[in-house]
Amino acid sequence: MAEVPHPRAEDGLERLDMLFWIIVAVMTAAVAALLLLPLLRAGRAEAVAGDYDAEVYRDQLEELKRDARTGLIAPEEAELARAEIARRLLAASAKAERTRAERTRAVGGMSAHGRTNRLAQAAVIVVLPLVGLCLYLNTGSPELPDAPLSARIANPGDDVEILIAQAERQLAARPDDGAGYDVLAPIYYRSGRFDDAISAFSNAIRLNGPSPQRLGGYAESLIARSGGLVAAEARKALEQSLVLQPEDPRARFYLALGLEQDGKATEALTAFRAIVATSPAGAPWLPLVNQHVAALAASDKALADKAPAAPATLGGPDAAAIASAEAMSTGDRRQMIEGMVASLAAKLKEEPANLEGWQRIIRSYAVLGETAKAEGALRDGLAAFPGDGEGGRQLLALAAELGIDTGRAP
Repeated sequence: MAEVPHPRAEDGLERLDMLFWIIVAVMTAAVAALLLLPLLRAGRAEAVAGDYDAEVYRDQLEELKRDARTGLIAPEEAELARAEIARRLLAASAKAERTRAERTRAVGGMSAHGRTNRLAQAAVIVVLPLVGLCLYLNTGSPELPDAPLSARIANPGDDVEILIAQAERQLAARPDDGAGYDVLAPIYYRSGRFDDAISAFSNAIRLNGPSPQRLGGYAESLIARSGGLVAAEARKALEQSLVLQPEDPRARFYLALGLEQDGKATEALTAFRAIVATSPAGAPWLPLVNQHVAALAASDKALADKAPAAPATLGGPDAAAIASAEAMSTGDRRQMIEGMVASLAAKLKEEPANLEGWQRIIRSYAVLGETAKAEGALRDGLAAFPGDGEGGRQLLALAAELGIDTGRAP
């Protein structure tokens, strides 16, 4: 049996419905009044515009009478002035009558402008409200009740923000719900909330255990937050992901990208080529991987042509050396890195045709916060590898990545 609404509930709904239509009627009347006001003013302006000069002369006659009574003007002069003003008043009145007659049309004695004005007023009063009502009844939902926030959260539909709010509310009530973090972390990432994504992926790993999807998402969020740099924490997560799934293309790509960012062009090229060799034909990531392969292969060929006998050991600080210095005090660590950078700078001065070396020393100066030296190293590197070549373009890209002034217009 269908549930019968309580009479008081029906009365309440009827009152709400009546209140809604009252508000709609008041708003419609207000809009109509705003639109009618200039039309009414235009009508009044047409009726009095032709009599303006006559009204001015009438005012002058009244002023002349006052001046004559108070003795401000002689009677003879007042009479002459009165005659002249009266003549002008008669001429103005006749002109106004002629103008009014010219504007009058035979149909009902109403001017064309007046008819247009009246039609516009009728459209505002009748047509616009009817059109608005028809559109609302056709496309709106007058019978749909208001949906408070709690109801919208209960039925979010396709609203991503409400989906996020719903998941956050559930996690606040059950902070150990690993499945909730699995759902929420990718949504945070796609929404650009990388700090929240990192936290959610970390909690999912903690509660549900590591998996290639969770570790890869965690690393990708770290990389996105750092502006594309594959830092040590992201590499650790990617390496852990490869232990669980050795052929994971996402982890392999980012690790190869990290090698490229460190200036290890040969190792990066080998890693990218390995991805291509083990990927199925038509894989969606192959175009991007092939771009890196082409760029690194051109750079590798240029290096081989320019410095075939270049030493393999650069002597500068690499990622492992800097990581091993973390246990030192701040002063000792900086002194060690500065010594290694100075050694690398000396070798590059003797053998400038070493793209990897210039990349490493520029990055090292940036890490040390020595911007001026980084800019100087960039200039020296571009002298060996001009900016219009592949090596020079890699140096300029590295400078842009590190926020180093290239001295060129954007």
